[in-house]
Amino acid sequence: MKITKVRLGTISVPLRVPFKTALRTVNSVEDIIVEIHTDTGCIGYGEAPPTGAITGDTTGAIIGAFNDHITKTLVGREVDEFENLIQDLNHCIVKNSSAKAAADMALWDLYGQLYKIPVYKILGGSRNKLITDITISVNDPEEMARDAINAIERGYDTLKIKVGIDPTLDVARLSAVRNAIGKNYRIRIDANQAWNPKQAVRLLNDMQEQLLDIELVEQPVKAHDFEGLRYVTQHSHVPVLADESVFSAEDALTILQMKAADLINIKLMKCGGISNALKITTMAELAGVECMIGCMLEAKVSVNAAVHLGCAKQIITKIDLDGPVLCSEDPIEGGAVFNEKEISVSDAPGLGIQKINGLRYLDEQ
Repeated sequence: MKITKVRLGTISVPLRVPFKTALRTVNSVEDIIVEIHTDTGCIGYGEAPPTGAITGDTTGAIIGAFNDHITKTLVGREVDEFENLIQDLNHCIVKNSSAKAAADMALWDLYGQLYKIPVYKILGGSRNKLITDITISVNDPEEMARDAINAIERGYDTLKIKVGIDPTLDVARLSAVRNAIGKNYRIRIDANQAWNPKQAVRLLNDMQEQLLDIELVEQPVKAHDFEGLRYVTQHSHVPVLADESVFSAEDALTILQMKAADLINIKLMKCGGISNALKITTMAELAGVECMIGCMLEAKVSVNAAVHLGCAKQIITKIDLDGPVLCSEDPIEGGAVFNEKEISVSDAPGLGIQKINGLRYLDEQ
């Protein structure tokens, strides 16, 4: 199976409601789709969201990374020289993690198709279903409480609450949500780097003293502030999940060695794909630190790849793969089935994506 060409396209998928965090507000998913074609007719699919505020990857940067570096590295190569392909992909350009992730998952898709086995079984095959949380955007306390009730009515039992815009309101936001849904549901919160270390400890301990029962806090401080992250981990009553601080296996190793976080969040767009994510899961297993599998605001192609990784590894104990259910429609045929909180992985070869409706190819524009 030889790689013959790489095609890029774009998709636009509206969200049910605007997605608001401490870093940005988004109304629709506007992502780059990657197709890696082969001489057998098989196509591997990947996806990269332009998330400049987090990864630094813009639409133009993703396209440029492929046109100037990645495509030249892959075309003409055999899929079964897989290890060499992945190594060369990672070394053909520095950073550009989302573009690399899209190419990496498309290569895994082809590798599974070549040997007629789903990717999650190649990686370990621990399970075939996942239960995800759902994100509640940061808004006024009353609106967040209404959104939380709606999520519970849709069957979710774990809510990920965005906080960090006007920290003086964060405790009120969490109080409103907890009072609205009662004590029988899990609440995890995501500050998206919004607090400084001492502020984070004060807010988190205040939340617990008010019996808000927070399961974990995601990235309370700036991504580069490993010492600050460790300070929060040591002094907070709430377990700390490192997210934006983990952009690579090297970052994960540093955080694990420093004991700077209680848990590690793996996102394919940050670490550069499934291959690099596997390195993080191995280190986490050795350290006895559980992982979450998460996503950016992405459509189903890339979230589907994360599902395969999540289904493969037991060290991944927390699931935050709600991107597709936040969308108002699903243009992707095949792959995992997202039935609100329950995600069922496909047993089709590779990653199981069959077709993407509404795809606008860049070479036809």
